[in-house]
Amino acid sequence: MADRWLVVGLGNPGTKYAGNRHNVGQMVLDELARRVGAPFKAHSGAHGLAVAAEGRLGTLPGGAPGPRVVLAKPTSYMNTSGGAVSALAKYYDVAPENVVMVHDELDIPFGDVKLKIGGGEGGHNGLRDTTKALGTKDYVRVRVGVGRPPGRMDAADYVLKDFAAVEKKELPFLLDDAADAVEMLVTQGLLAAQGKFHTKA
Repeated sequence: MADRWLVVGLGNPGTKYAGNRHNVGQMVLDELARRVGAPFKAHSGAHGLAVAAEGRLGTLPGGAPGPRVVLAKPTSYMNTSGGAVSALAKYYDVAPENVVMVHDELDIPFGDVKLKIGGGEGGHNGLRDTTKALGTKDYVRVRVGVGRPPGRMDAADYVLKDFAAVEKKELPFLLDDAADAVEMLVTQGLLAAQGKFHTKA
């Protein structure tokens, strides 16, 4: 296992966007910071582009504390997230394959979580900017399902709306699952995490 991971939750800054589907990545990061027991604060290595929290996540097989993680939430808008990711990856000397982007995913039903390394960005501007800034697509994505918009609603409008009332009841379980997926990824590896979360009933 890697000795350090950079885990980034994508979203837009400010209270106006805080409850949006597009900000589910940052909601997951809040849960991870709670598990790590560290607060988010401004970070010199992020050049003012992110807040970060540091600690150890999870427990390794055998009982040793899990690996060190840097949890980061960009403070810029979604489509310019890459600068923060690149700055922190350089500061901590984290290779792209140990960079984890937690983000909303339209192509996955609400309530499901899937993981992959590399591949396309599926029209996700936060990922597109990250790929450009890192110079590679070979980073890990933890894809948090928000489902497709109903009827003819535009996808951009859909992700910038808050979760529906019925979804809000299930949201804590989704955030917990996504945080579990990140924890399993860093302690047991991508294949183990995929094996659990891709076959969930």
